[in-house]
Amino acid sequence: MKLKDRYVRNENMLSHEENLRLRHFRVAVVGCGGLGGYIIELLARLGIGHLTVIDGDVFEVSNLNRQLLSLPANLGKPKTEEARQRVGEVNPEVKVVARQLLINSDNAAGILVGHDLIVDALDNVSTRKVVAAAANALNIPMVFGAIAGWYAQVGTIMPGDRLLERIYPDEVEKGAETLLGNPSFTPALAASLQVAEALKVLLGKEGVLRNKLLIVNTLDHEYQVIGFDGE
Repeated sequence: MKLKDRYVRNENMLSHEENLRLRHFRVAVVGCGGLGGYIIELLARLGIGHLTVIDGDVFEVSNLNRQLLSLPANLGKPKTEEARQRVGEVNPEVKVVARQLLINSDNAAGILVGHDLIVDALDNVSTRKVVAAAANALNIPMVFGAIAGWYAQVGTIMPGDRLLERIYPDEVEKGAETLLGNPSFTPALAASLQVAEALKVLLGKEGVLRNKLLIVNTLDHEYQVIGFDGE
């Protein structure tokens, strides 16, 4: 297989030079579950050269309804190792570092340093805020995503921005997914939107959702962008 043939369908939307640039980016994906599995797959197929995948969990039966990497055969196995193996099958050119651990305020900076972008695929607010704080301190952009039932939210947080503080009060730990659940299609949609944002950030494209929150309602097919000031 010729190298150029793998990415030929990326061209026209991306230039040949932009396709080549993707191989040199380092992206960290925090969470390898519902959102994370799809995000990792899409980034690998785009040809992002280095992925660090971070998660401390193993697959459980309840993951089978929506998590791309979850299979009956790998229940009980670490999510990061399954992600690494999957990327190896999908695109062996991509280097994957699997970090099987729970990220926290003590280790976040050491894990995330040196990356060009962080993609949030977490399922709780407190850890998401920890990652956002580390990203800010390291001067690294972060693409945020959240899902619940029919609904999804996506935004891009550049260093100095305070998007999470605007949308999550201090006392909130879990989002609406605890009430609405998560089907198979919502994480796939949100992950696709996050990867589109990631690509725009990495390549310096216009239209990034900075100081904005995209809210998607798939039940009624409503798409709304809420803007925030940059203070």
